[in-house]
Amino acid sequence: MRFVFDTNVLISALLIQNSAPAKALTLAESNGAVLYSMVVLEEISEVLSRPKFKKYIDQDDIAGFLARIYRSWQEVQIMHTIKACRDPKDDKFLELAVNGEAAMIVTGDRDLLDLHPFNNIQIITPAQYLDDEG
Repeated sequence: MRFVFDTNVLISALLIQNSAPAKALTLAESNGAVLYSMVVLEEISEVLSRPKFKKYIDQDDIAGFLARIYRSWQEVQIMHTIKACRDPKDDKFLELAVNGEAAMIVTGDRDLLDLHPFNNIQIITPAQYLDDEG
């Protein structure tokens, strides 16, 4: 199975180790392929470099997480753009899922969740994913 995780879920997974996002990410990594695009990776890197996160994570944690992405996840080239989300900044996750032939987008973002299902792709929360797999 192929998965897309939005940036907020990934940040939560990194910051709160026993959280539903962290458990969902670990489960997805063991059950299939987690996908990323360069645009999503750039956003993750930019968000993690914000000053407000410095008290929660250090540069080594950030570097380790980015290395985990490069080492374990699958990069997808975006060939087809999508303009479907009411928040245009979230279209990148739809593009990643469609171009990467993902089965699921894991998100807490209402703008994405309201599109469920999108092109036969499930759009669910980390808790829903854990419930479905548990």
